[in-house]
Amino acid sequence: MPKMPKQYASIQKKYKGLIKAVGNLGKAAKAAGPLNRKTSELVQIAAATAVRSEGSVHSHTRRALAAGAKPDEIRHAIVLLTSTIGFPAVSAALSWANDVLEKK
Repeated sequence: MPKMPKQYASIQKKYKGLIKAVGNLGKAAKAAGPLNRKTSELVQIAAATAVRSEGSVHSHTRRALAAGAKPDEIRHAIVLLTSTIGFPAVSAALSWANDVLEKK
């Protein structure tokens, strides 16, 4: 299990109930539909890319790998957004995903 980011750990320590509720919401959202775990993580990588959340791209890249996604599938999920959110955001997200992928 990768080390928890310092900011997340700080929030978790101070707001235990909130973090538990957020985790439960994520589990409920995933259970609500037919998408498998890998596809769900790729969708979440795309969403994290769109809102430019480096930490979420890192987290969902790790989770996508654990769910069986290949590095090229993760990169493709990000590249698909080029015409929607623009190349600069896609380029940034690729670098964030590669932070995780190159440690593998």
